[in-house]
Amino acid sequence: MGSIIEKDYIEFFTNNKDEFQESLLKEALNVREKIEEILLIGNIDLLSNAHKVVKYALEGNEEQIELFAQKEGISWASHSLTLSFKLEWVQAIRRTMWKYLQQLDQENVINMNNERFFELEKRINVSVDIFLNAFFLSYSEYKDQLIESQRALVENLSVPIIPITSRVCVLPLIGQIDSYRSNTIEEKVLLEISRLRIGTLVIDLSGIAHMETDVIQHMMKIIDGANMMGCECVITGLRPEIVRSVTGIGLSFDHKARTKATLQQALEDYLVSQ
Repeated sequence: MGSIIEKDYIEFFTNNKDEFQESLLKEALNVREKIEEILLIGNIDLLSNAHKVVKYALEGNEEQIELFAQKEGISWASHSLTLSFKLEWVQAIRRTMWKYLQQLDQENVINMNNERFFELEKRINVSVDIFLNAFFLSYSEYKDQLIESQRALVENLSVPIIPITSRVCVLPLIGQIDSYRSNTIEEKVLLEISRLRIGTLVIDLSGIAHMETDVIQHMMKIIDGANMMGCECVITGLRPEIVRSVTGIGLSFDHKARTKATLQQALEDYLVSQ
């Protein structure tokens, strides 16, 4: 029975490809206007892909439709295409298939008894649901990977340790430092001290206007950690607001790090000492 269904319906949809396609475009009004744009942006041929979904659904080829959906999810995610268009398109494919099958049955082009109908209904709906599920999972996983790689890149750029000489590096910090970023700074600083064998790390805070108490305490621990690894820290660019915050909680950079008014002064002092 299954092979008969496959042969009858696949042959019909193949022979009436253009009519099915036109009917599909009428079902998916919003997507129709974006087909050329999506093809241009992501080299994704929605019409060709729709015929593949129909074929796999009629065959009940769950493995193939899942693999196809996973590939589609990655393509869709990598080009940041709108998910609502994809959902509308796939649901339009489902509706158009059933519209055609109903028309065929009414015109007695292909006889479909109850048993055949329910078998086909299950086959098509399960296949389309598998496609949607695999597509969205693949899309989500790929997006998560992109976000993670971008986050790692941002973290790396937010802690830019710049070598000045073989033993001296500068860490210019800009913007807001919260507990998450201070953890990132600690991890990066200690790793780079070990990797680059940094003897002096100049931490420039001229781009930081405010620090919460917990962040100040964490920065002190970072300096302690650097000192334990044999790296001297030089703090430059401290603003009055931060100085008041540091002294207000009874902390001091004494015996932890040298301080200089500006980064330029610290580097001039170092160059002179060489």
